[in-house]
Amino acid sequence: MAYKSISGSKPSTGGESYGQLKKSLGQHFLHDENVCRKIVEHVTHTPGMRVLEVGPGGGALTKYLLQWQDAEYKAIEIDAEKVAYLKKTYPQLRDKIIMQDILQAEAPFEGDFTVVGNFPYNISSPILFKVLDWEPQVNEVIGMFQKEVALRVASGPGSKVYGILSVLMQAFYKVTYLFDVNENCFTPPPKVMSGVLRFTNLHNPHEINDKRRFINIVKAGFNQRRKTLRNALKSTLPAEALSDPLMDKRAEQLSVEDFVRLYKQYGFSK
Repeated sequence: MAYKSISGSKPSTGGESYGQLKKSLGQHFLHDENVCRKIVEHVTHTPGMRVLEVGPGGGALTKYLLQWQDAEYKAIEIDAEKVAYLKKTYPQLRDKIIMQDILQAEAPFEGDFTVVGNFPYNISSPILFKVLDWEPQVNEVIGMFQKEVALRVASGPGSKVYGILSVLMQAFYKVTYLFDVNENCFTPPPKVMSGVLRFTNLHNPHEINDKRRFINIVKAGFNQRRKTLRNALKSTLPAEALSDPLMDKRAEQLSVEDFVRLYKQYGFSK
């Protein structure tokens, strides 16, 4: 769809209009309007949808999301200065911003919703674990990450970067690497490239009913990734599991389906 410009939507490069950048919050503000539009255009927009924007900051994505008048929008932002700026710049946000740490928040809607955000790099992995907590409600995520993290989450078995979040997110979502974002698109420029991912909910295709138990098995497997699973999982799975042929492999060699089999076959025996 075409997007119109909104007066005052672009923050100043020095950050003085919406407060100071906070390194502790991992703040790098996206200023490239083409990238902002491109991110929002990848969101599956449907009438009546609910959208949660995580860390709107100076409103780079917000101004485009607010143009969807048929969508219910909320944002979560922990920085009081940014909240004040957003409410002043976009009066329609006055009752739509949750000022809270995303990692401590409850689901913002009762029904299904989409998550969008230029995620703070210092908590991007915990945010994905939060998405897993909310998974029954989160239909789609469009998020920007440090490129290294994005590639890791989207990678498959056999890759050196394949890990815990690769397995966990791919067990519940179709993960698609959409595009790179150059560091010069941000103020201040981060020292790394960024990448945008799409997560499309697969509606628990593996019928994982005890998500905590599944997560514990995957974490245990990768926490000693240089060892075979026989050593890595000996304190997590029952003794009978240790003779399984999969135990001769390392965690990075197992597919999502392999981890699901271990969870279903042995996960409840100890």
